[in-house]
Amino acid sequence: MKFEEIRSVGVAGAGAMGAGIAQVAAQSGYDVKVVDVSDAAWARAHKTISKSLERLAAKEKITGEQVKEALGRLSFSTDIGTLKGVPFLFEAVFENIDVKKELYGKLDAVCGDDVVYASNTSSLSITEMASLVKRPAKFVGMHFFNPVPMMRLVEVIPALQTEKGTADLALAMAQKLGKTAITCKDTPGFVVNRLLVPYLLDAARILEEGVASAEDIDTAMKLGCGMPMGPFELMDFTGVEIAYYVGEIFHGYTKEARFSPPGLMRNMVKAGYLGRKAGKGFYDHTGK
Repeated sequence: MKFEEIRSVGVAGAGAMGAGIAQVAAQSGYDVKVVDVSDAAWARAHKTISKSLERLAAKEKITGEQVKEALGRLSFSTDIGTLKGVPFLFEAVFENIDVKKELYGKLDAVCGDDVVYASNTSSLSITEMASLVKRPAKFVGMHFFNPVPMMRLVEVIPALQTEKGTADLALAMAQKLGKTAITCKDTPGFVVNRLLVPYLLDAARILEEGVASAEDIDTAMKLGCGMPMGPFELMDFTGVEIAYYVGEIFHGYTKEARFSPPGLMRNMVKAGYLGRKAGKGFYDHTGK
């Protein structure tokens, strides 16, 4: 399959990452077929995409007509069969290998032999996931960053089984979507999370030890290191459980102590203190 022949893409999963990928794909001129398990998931995603496009229009980065065109390229279904014939498919479902295994079994039953699977995983082994599909040579990792429309980086991760043509297609797709791509080996955390996750966990450790308050640690990293957000602001924004579970996954792969989340984060996840979406995380977000 030649890259210039791709006219449509599929997106499995309509959460924050799937919605973001669907938006940038639609803005790039692709017809985008989105699949998730419920209409409610798509209602949330469509609202998020619409607001994001409207903000861009308000800032005069795109026109009102371009907003309509992008929304018109999006379609949704709860029937995975609608992905039949899609040449390039982004997977952005829950970060759990059993969930992904079940999904790929269903995708293999309906998708063609030439389809490229691009997983947006941030922590799972691309090689392990490639082993779950009938055509592992057509499997590749494409790790986007949240929020997808704003963040310019994509990590492209070939599995051990990935053929060069598949990796080249992923790199071309990233460029088409307006992103800068880097290529990295299939190792825990790839590049960004390999560096970021220990940083976040260490921040929680020194908070747990009483070295400084969350506010002062955030201030220190913003003013002392030029970070746009402090570690606790970032975890509250993305979800405290994300950093916790990703750390657990990395620790399972590597057995390195630096990836083991501290007890404070474990208890926060158990208490449901997951950040902004829960109203409480490292900060109190109620009423905001």
